[in-house]
Amino acid sequence: MHIEPGLVDPSKIALSYATAVAAGATGLYFAGQALRERGLPSLVLRSLTATVLTFVFFEVLPHVPVGVSEVHLILGSTLFLLLGAGPSAIGLALGLLIQGLFFAPSDLPQYGMNLTTLLVPLFALHEVARRVIAPGTPYVDLRYAQVMQMSLIYQGGIVAWVAFWALYGQGFGATAAIASFGLAYMSVVLLEPLVDLAVLAAAKALRGRLPEALVARRLYAA
Repeated sequence: MHIEPGLVDPSKIALSYATAVAAGATGLYFAGQALRERGLPSLVLRSLTATVLTFVFFEVLPHVPVGVSEVHLILGSTLFLLLGAGPSAIGLALGLLIQGLFFAPSDLPQYGMNLTTLLVPLFALHEVARRVIAPGTPYVDLRYAQVMQMSLIYQGGIVAWVAFWALYGQGFGATAAIASFGLAYMSVVLLEPLVDLAVLAAAKALRGRLPEALVARRLYAA
């Protein structure tokens, strides 16, 4: 997915197991919140939706190798706005695992690093959303500046974690490759807010016609 085989020596890869466990536990915490809010059927439906979308992001949408990793159109803020933090975390974890098991087995040793890289920015996004979105504002009423800020947090978090793993594995000799990867990722930062606004506009037009169990409560309700 993101961290290429060999970027981190196997003797140093144990750190990724610890970070992945911490990220997974946090994801389960948010999933528990979603379970209490909407019940098990809603959690399962939203998690399955997030899993399918994550797989599409990884395997169907274009992705190109740049620098220390690959640039994927991973629409993390889109998942978060539509489905919530818990289901999005489950979907990212399962989609990444499915990709590794069936399409890119060479990525499995890097699963812990890739999982951390995807989930920690999602949790940061959750915290930022609490601060930049007024309590009385449903997500369908967000403005461009707000979704741009959310995209910057998520995609910037991915770049930061990829940079961390590259420096951890290769030292400062990887700086130039990290810079080229980060610069290439700006295309995702520019595109994602437009996708978010289009998806939110569609959701707003479908208000009252979408089953509540399929979306996050905050999408329509403050």
